[in-house]
Amino acid sequence: MEFIETTLPGAYLIKPKVFRDERGFFVESWNEKVFAENGIDAKFVQDNHSLSVKKGVLRGLHFQKPPNAQAKLVRVTRGKVYDVIVDLRKHSPTFGKWEGFELSGENFQMLFIPRGFAHAYCTLEDNTEFMYKVDGFYAPESDSGIIWNDPTLNINWPIKEPTLSEKDSKLQYFKDFNSPF
Repeated sequence: MEFIETTLPGAYLIKPKVFRDERGFFVESWNEKVFAENGIDAKFVQDNHSLSVKKGVLRGLHFQKPPNAQAKLVRVTRGKVYDVIVDLRKHSPTFGKWEGFELSGENFQMLFIPRGFAHAYCTLEDNTEFMYKVDGFYAPESDSGIIWNDPTLNINWPIKEPTLSEKDSKLQYFKDFNSPF
């Protein structure tokens, strides 16, 4: 596996080795020892899997507040997304900065997102399946987020009118966010 640190310290784009032949492929998507050797010492406790039926579904920007903050390892198993992370760590030199990545079932790339980041993705193809591991259990009382089209963050999304959940359409603005990280 190749671990590439992003412009936001602590977040990594991960390119696994993919073994292909006439039968298909094999890929190792998680290896605790290899990740620890590359500075990621996460103990994942929950796996999540979502399907977005239509292109243009946007989920996020989500995070859990302390003490239930979560690190995530995300990947696409079918389809394609534009995946975005935002640094919410108030003492970080990249606080309020974002970075985007194209993850797909074809490129096999994964993204490790440390605690203290907001996360969102927008589907670029119909029937996109997205999987992620988290190192903390879901805690509804800690669930939070920032609106996808926040003018301060000014994220360059590939679509202008995404399909959103009711919850995601009512998230707070970054200017109103008081970072607990």
